[in-house]
Parts: sequence; C-alpha cells; structure tokens
Amino acid sequence: MTESEYSQLADTTFAHIEHVLEHADSDLDYELAAGGVLEIEFDNGSKIIINRQGANHEIWVAAKSGGFHFRWLDNAWRDTRNSTELMQSLSKLVALQGGGEVDFSQN
Repeated sequence: MTESEYSQLADTTFAHIEHVLEHADSDLDYELAAGGVLEIEFDNGSKIIINRQGANHEIWVAAKSGGFHFRWLDNAWRDTRNSTELMQSLSKLVALQGGGEVDFSQN
C-alpha cells in the first residue's frame, strides 16, 4: 500500500467514525485533534483514542480494555492479533466503556 492509499483509506475511515458519532443516540463527546487523533470522551471521564500510525499503515485504538492495532486486509481494517474488523471492535469497545449502543458498521 502506498502512503497516498493509506492516507485516503484512513481519511475515509475517520470521517465515517465521526459521522456515526455525530448521529448516535449516545451523548458522547469527540474531537479530531491535529495529527489525526480522534478522542471519544465518556461521561465517566474515560476516553477511547483512535490514531493513525502512518509509518506502519495502521490505525491504533487505545481503550480501557487495552490497545489494538488495525491493518488494512481483505477490504477492511483488521485487528493484527485476531482479525476482528475495526468498526465491530469500536461498537464493542464503546459499549464496554459505558457509551451505550453505537453501531459503527452503519452508513
């Protein structure tokens, strides 16, 4: 994958995540900071941080339950340990962290 392809895929992914958060029934605060870091803040003060790792062509997620690395494989961002898809993982992580049901697989 070229740097340009990675950037385009990552941009599209982050825009999708923001769109879902914007239209979610949950009252989650989020902010896209400089450098491609998306922070989702919960009422309990905890955060999920999603960031780009351009050197590795990955997207990394940090949550209370751990850190996760996702690489583009088979037309989806897949966890490098267990191949779980990024959007499925985000839905689960948000629920586990107290953010309610947010379906990131929706359009």
